[in-house]
Amino acid sequence: MTLETSIEYVKGIGPEKAKLIRNVLGVSTVEDLLNFYPIRYLDKSKVHKVSQLAGVTTDVQLKGKITSVQEIQTGKIKRLSAKFNDDTGSMDLVWFQYSKWMKEQLPINREIYIFGKINVFNNQFSMPHPEIEIEEKKDADNRLKPIYPSSEKLTKRGLNQKFFQTVLRNICKEIPNLIQENLPEYMMKSFKFLSRQHTYLNIHFPKDMEHFERANYRLKFEESFFFQLGYGLKKLHQKSHSIGNPFPIVGDYFNDFYENHLPFDLTGAQKRVLKEIRLDMKKPIQMNRLLQGDVGSGKTMVALLTMLIAKDNGFQSCMMAPTEILAQQHYNGIKDLLKDTEVNVRLLTGSTKASERKIIHQELENGELSILVGTHAVLEDKVKFKNLGLAIIDEQHRFGVAQRAKLWAKNKIPPHILVMTATPIPRTLAMSFYSDLDVSVIDEMPVGRKPIITAHRREKDRAYVYNFCREEIQKGRQVYFVYPLIEESETLDYKNLMEGLENVMDNFSHYNVTMLHGKMKPDEKDAAMQYFASGKAEIMVATTVIEVGVNVPNASVMVIESAERFGLSQLHQLRGRVGRGAEQSYCILMTSDKLSSDSRTRIKTMTETNDGFKISEVDMQLRGPGDILGTQQSGVVDFKRLDLVNDSTIIKATKKTVEKILETDPLLTHIDNQVMKNYYLRNYKGKNKWSKIS
Repeated sequence: MTLETSIEYVKGIGPEKAKLIRNVLGVSTVEDLLNFYPIRYLDKSKVHKVSQLAGVTTDVQLKGKITSVQEIQTGKIKRLSAKFNDDTGSMDLVWFQYSKWMKEQLPINREIYIFGKINVFNNQFSMPHPEIEIEEKKDADNRLKPIYPSSEKLTKRGLNQKFFQTVLRNICKEIPNLIQENLPEYMMKSFKFLSRQHTYLNIHFPKDMEHFERANYRLKFEESFFFQLGYGLKKLHQKSHSIGNPFPIVGDYFNDFYENHLPFDLTGAQKRVLKEIRLDMKKPIQMNRLLQGDVGSGKTMVALLTMLIAKDNGFQSCMMAPTEILAQQHYNGIKDLLKDTEVNVRLLTGSTKASERKIIHQELENGELSILVGTHAVLEDKVKFKNLGLAIIDEQHRFGVAQRAKLWAKNKIPPHILVMTATPIPRTLAMSFYSDLDVSVIDEMPVGRKPIITAHRREKDRAYVYNFCREEIQKGRQVYFVYPLIEESETLDYKNLMEGLENVMDNFSHYNVTMLHGKMKPDEKDAAMQYFASGKAEIMVATTVIEVGVNVPNASVMVIESAERFGLSQLHQLRGRVGRGAEQSYCILMTSDKLSSDSRTRIKTMTETNDGFKISEVDMQLRGPGDILGTQQSGVVDFKRLDLVNDSTIIKATKKTVEKILETDPLLTHIDNQVMKNYYLRNYKGKNKWSKIS
């Protein structure tokens, strides 16, 4: 028998059962069976008394005797009932499906052990369908008993827990011939791991909880380690094959702006991230860096300073955003910051007039244009740069791989890449799934920013909320009302935008109200946004189109209607549209009276913290890693033991271990690493065709 042996050749299975197992569980080989882990364990080391059963919710074991058996008929339903006694009391054992021989073979007045789940009815204990062992035949092995994933289809065909336990016991006897070590000896000693053979023995039939915990830790570590190793090798391969233009100079443009035009002191986090970017761009290797920063943390300033370094080295930069509103905002902000410098900045979107486009194309090709801000329009073939050295992409998850590749091809030597996101990604997820990128995090807000006060209100509080909004408007502030839907939903009782607009106009008749939603034309959106941003409208009624890209420092209140309709990440993004000025800002979450458990968790999280990374961790617990990434990526669902939410310590340890190994042995040629290398080549090389180790 080998790991590749088909399960039909395993003792106790055969072709017919193998086909059923393959179809239901996707288990085809001996290795699949070894990796078919228990979902929980039954502890038969402890014996309870009948008098101790009150409040017990787990499966329990008792020792005693069956004193009587009878068949009971209630209507058409027939059941077998037995009276079980120990020295502290009695209870009923019940079988709803049974055969004639079962009644005859029940061991009456003999010492037995029973095992099962306790039911309580009319203060009487019972145990339906118990496991029964006669005392003299009881298994002396007190190991924890594994319970495997199953289905009704399997149990009906006799493939019950006892079947899987027997099959896995047979395979575990062969473990010394099947399982070879896959981690270096120095790592085994450092982490005090169980051997791989003992790991599999103790994940299926643990001696005790301590051995289970050690086996479980080892398997989690392996999953994370080899996953990280693959990404680490990928990053090394990319860097060894990726040439880039070195930017050795920090010159006059950067220094003049930093010393004379910087409107505020940089935070420590911004300075740290700039240093990381600076070190990357010094090298003749293309930078590939992900910049994470919460809403309002100052990513755009870091981006601008990076573009000035490119300018100092004689290169052009472009900054691409997913929407015209966001591109316009970036352009206005950057142009205003550079107004007293000689740096030329222009905006290119789908709405840019032909005459303006002509100037942009000319200035790009002759090198007069230093910074181009735009949307997908930047990717058009007719847009040619003289020497593009830096490409910055905001909200990078909104651009496809092919679109990004077009940007890379705008120069003979690919530009340095900085991708930015204001959507906080849980650190464990970033460490795992962006391991082929270098990750920088701005985790500090600019000085003077007041935390947004977030409150939860219900329909009965609406009059109070409206009065509060009027008070803020009277102070000279502006207000957002955000709705989840544009048109009335036939199935969901949520406030929709059009009803909301009418309601707001009725209650705020003395003020100017504007509206913004995704179905409006670009020029209509821009006009509505400009009307609000200029202060001519005190109130904006909008959908989530404002989630990204609206910056109105004077807006101090956001009312999110039907807040239970929104995801946690989206609520946090929306909230970030206020709190951008010096005044105290507020976010009011309006909900119905009845909330689901997840909705309550989301609302509670929003009211308790403004920390985007804490929020993202809760979001991942609620939605799962695949949804956080925007897709069910392979790798997320492949982890059998590792939990990306709760196993951050293991992920950090494996990441650090992989980095240390590849720093000294990038091709895994050292003799100490051969066991690990051979296992990687056998199990992962096919998935990572870019890997050059052999």
